[in-house]
Amino acid sequence: MNLPMVQRILGLMLLMFSLTMLPPIGVALAFGDGHWQPFLDSFLIVAAIGLLLWLPVRKVRRDLRLRDGFLVVAVFWICLGLAGATPLLITDRPDLDFTDAIFEAVSGFTTTGATVIVGLDDLPKSILYYRQQIQWLGGMGIIVLAVALLPVLGIGGMSLYKAETPGPMKDQKLTPRITQTAKALWTIYALMTAACALGYYLAGMSGFDAVGHAFSTMSTGGFSTHDASFAYFDSPAIEVIATVFMFIGGASFALHFLVIRQRDLYAYWRDTEFRAYFRLVAIVIAGASVYLWQQGEFDTFGSALRHASFQVVSMQTSTGFLTTGFADWPGALPAFMMLLTLVCGCAGSTAGGMKVIRWLIVFRQGVVELKRLVHPSAEIPVKLAGRVVPQRVISGIAGFFAMYFVVFAVLMFLLMMFGLDQVTAWSAIATSLNNVGPGLGDVIITFRDVPDSAKWVCAIAMLVGRLEIFTLVLLLTPAFWRR
Repeated sequence: MNLPMVQRILGLMLLMFSLTMLPPIGVALAFGDGHWQPFLDSFLIVAAIGLLLWLPVRKVRRDLRLRDGFLVVAVFWICLGLAGATPLLITDRPDLDFTDAIFEAVSGFTTTGATVIVGLDDLPKSILYYRQQIQWLGGMGIIVLAVALLPVLGIGGMSLYKAETPGPMKDQKLTPRITQTAKALWTIYALMTAACALGYYLAGMSGFDAVGHAFSTMSTGGFSTHDASFAYFDSPAIEVIATVFMFIGGASFALHFLVIRQRDLYAYWRDTEFRAYFRLVAIVIAGASVYLWQQGEFDTFGSALRHASFQVVSMQTSTGFLTTGFADWPGALPAFMMLLTLVCGCAGSTAGGMKVIRWLIVFRQGVVELKRLVHPSAEIPVKLAGRVVPQRVISGIAGFFAMYFVVFAVLMFLLMMFGLDQVTAWSAIATSLNNVGPGLGDVIITFRDVPDSAKWVCAIAMLVGRLEIFTLVLLLTPAFWRR
């Protein structure tokens, strides 16, 4: 284990992250809300810690191995929660204790969108902007941003990139150099965010709300600048724009890159995972719309379609925006919406959950096993897009499913031990582990009234889910530390 090199990278990353405290200072000065001091203090504190970590090992130059990359990613995301909570602890608006500040920061960086804050409409603009900004940075992953910048300082980034994106991405290296890949992904991400903000602004949002909600839309984060979320605007045009960009955020950014490079929109439909993602969303929207209309939840089918489309895409992409109280929808629909978060978006997207590609491969493996029952001696491969899926990939996905449900069960039982009822505990872990935001029971809107011990469990679930289970769980295994 190359600990001096790990320390050097962590120090550099914290120094880089400290710079993100400066834009909120500009917002505070522009809007005159008087809350620039907490961000200045936080900038100095985080920069000082980063400098203290970097200085003793600044001359270390060694190759970074994959195991070191996993350690850097895991430790840095934990550090992000602590460093990101600094301004929330220092400021008196909102007045958060240590647990709540950590929960809010972790929720932001992991793009979960669960919150402990009530009274968003009355908070300073700088605080509101900061919450949206940390989601945007967490969306594509600060580690991927670091991959694009750290080589300038003499640090290779391929092992960091693999640790940050452990999912079954189809084109993990889209360009000859990993730094070019990271820059290309961030460029697409930034341009789409700008397009989303422009759309919101033209549809009637203020400039501040447009930028803030574009940050949380493209990151599929779900934080809003208003307590009522998108219900505050009550605008079909704004909801349509949000639905489109949430759907885009839930698709693979590697696929976006290929479509732009090849200038071929049909490339989307040629992608097996995207087709499954699109069909799943379309079928659920259609079913939910008809069911809500027939149950009399909405007066017209158009109104049912409007709210069903927004909420289904919001939950499917793990964004978590709300226009209506889906928890009060009739029948089993609220529970089905929570189950939908187990799937979420595509691999290589900003969405959480287990990803469409994994469920697709598991389903096809199940079909193959049924055929083998009829033809025991037959060799029937699992195919995806006309290609045989390697057995190692199938085994890896099976291991991921097993580890996911073990972690889910353990964390859910912990919440029940801390006094939460079964519905609240189940949905709290589902929404945290899948980085969604809203849940059922006592966590429909906010986690404010949840015990502190339960908030820490949910924060851990957010981090484990954001790094797709293995990255953090791997650190708990003796084999990881064994030479």
